[in-house]
Amino acid sequence: QVQLVESGGGLAQAGGSLRLSCAASGTIFSINFMGWYRQAPGKQRELVAGITSTGRTTYTDFVMGRFTISSDNAKSTVHLQMSRLEPEDTAVYYCNVVASIYSGSALYNYWGQGTQVTVSS
Repeated sequence: QVQLVESGGGLAQAGGSLRLSCAASGTIFSINFMGWYRQAPGKQRELVAGITSTGRTTYTDFVMGRFTISSDNAKSTVHLQMSRLEPEDTAVYYCNVVASIYSGSALYNYWGQGTQVTVSS
């Protein structure tokens, strides 16, 4: 069993910053990918940013240049530094980890419980 614990959400003003963190624990053999998704009311969940085990990053267009994803593989943690926040960034942010639980196993998809980010104008 793999658990993801998120922290760092909250309220920020437009133009401000927040930092999200997610720590993975449990039966993890190897992490393949760590990322952040978000879901605003009435909208589908969408990828915000992701990072592979080799450090390759991906960002969706609407956060490019404003958000930075980083990870600490030794600690199985991933962070999302969010700067120049906009009201449109308001959503529940979910941590996502793709990992194997033993050598040669399939990859499994795990989700955090979500953390609310609210940006006021």
